[in-house]
Amino acid sequence: MFEKVNVPILGIIENMAIHICSKCNNEEHIFGKDGGARMGKDYNVDLLGSLPLDIKIREDLDNGKPTVVNDHNSPITNIFSEVAMKMALRLQIIARIIQVNFQKLLLKKILS
Repeated sequence: MFEKVNVPILGIIENMAIHICSKCNNEEHIFGKDGGARMGKDYNVDLLGSLPLDIKIREDLDNGKPTVVNDHNSPITNIFSEVAMKMALRLQIIARIIQVNFQKLLLKKILS
């Protein structure tokens, strides 16, 4: 769908990729494993990250402070920060491509 309307795809973010038990910290792939990676390969799109299903995320948001604000050093914050950084880099690349194409268009217009 995005390709048909020329919307650039930054990548795939897999939500609820792994459940982390609040009692014992056991990690379980309750919705299957590596689905985001497989989808990325199928569509030739990079996996930007896999977000956990963790009650702390909901609790922090219900209290008005996302985990990245509430707990700067948590594993959840690290995951979200890594995904955000990858997205920012992709946006920077897209912006540069747009800038170069715009400059080419202006030059073509000036020369014609």
